[in-house]
Amino acid sequence: MEINLEKIAFDIDFHPSDNLVAAGLINGDLHLYRYNADSVPVRLLEVHAHTESCRAVRFINGGRALLTGSPDCSIMATDVETGSTIARFDNAHDAAVNRLINLTESTVASGDDEGCIKVWDIRERSCSNTFDVHEDYISDITFASDAMKILATSGDGTLSVCNLRRNKVQAQSEFSEDELLSVVIMKNGRKVVCGSQTGILLLYSWGCFKDCSDRFIDLSPNSIDTMLKLDEDRIITGSENGLINLVGILPNRVIQPIAEHSEYPVERLGNILSSASISLPLFYTCYVFVSFCLEVIFGLNLFLLLFQTHYHVLMHKLAFLYISCFFLLLAASLTYGFPWSCSILS
Repeated sequence: MEINLEKIAFDIDFHPSDNLVAAGLINGDLHLYRYNADSVPVRLLEVHAHTESCRAVRFINGGRALLTGSPDCSIMATDVETGSTIARFDNAHDAAVNRLINLTESTVASGDDEGCIKVWDIRERSCSNTFDVHEDYISDITFASDAMKILATSGDGTLSVCNLRRNKVQAQSEFSEDELLSVVIMKNGRKVVCGSQTGILLLYSWGCFKDCSDRFIDLSPNSIDTMLKLDEDRIITGSENGLINLVGILPNRVIQPIAEHSEYPVERLGNILSSASISLPLFYTCYVFVSFCLEVIFGLNLFLLLFQTHYHVLMHKLAFLYISCFFLLLAASLTYGFPWSCSILS
């Protein structure tokens, strides 16, 4: 699926239960599209939300509203059905709003260019918590719902942990060698993975945030601008060189490239696994299974060639297996689509 947004997109978000995708553009516009696997995406809304670029966008209230943030320091809530403004905070931050994230059904968090994180009660339409923890811009935010803790990365090269129950900064890592740009929680909450400007993945053990416990350097030297958690063992990374990779965590390895956006950097990845009709994990399962079958067949073939053991007797069976695996992979591709068909190309 490809949508021509006509302008540079800074952020995207997918509806939690419907085939809708929202995009925040460089000119301050908010676009909303309806998409289907077998039809051309249709633009439903085009709202000029901010006087400057729309850096962050998130669905809130179960997908009934869209929240956007901008360098003009404002945060705005827009009704998904009508496009009308529900609420607007013109001076939500003292600096440019860079990130937005859903916390609970009634709260969201925002991060700005001066390292400040704010928590907002969307029902009361007020700020409930403020954390002045970083010395540079907030690059990414994630939320540990079971512990009620916000984890954030920053251009100052640190990872912070903010405790919402105690309303205080619980921990902050030592300064790394370069900027931290992205963060995800993995391994059922036991590991925190941060992407850096030099392309190194830093792995922290939960509760031990002062220094990383492991480093993965195979994606270096291209910066890891964004990450998307696929499951507890795999993430999808987007880099400045335009590559989108599937990466395994513990064991650390690049499993395979998924897509490439030419010379343009990949700055945001949207989670479509819960709302799109295409099942990405199922496609990967089929692909890996067929790849495994082919590897086994090639191994058997090589063994038979080396030892000349009943080679002619089994050739017909091997040929049948080759053809079966080929058509299985083809059927999986046509049914579930290729992974890069789910990308939004800006």
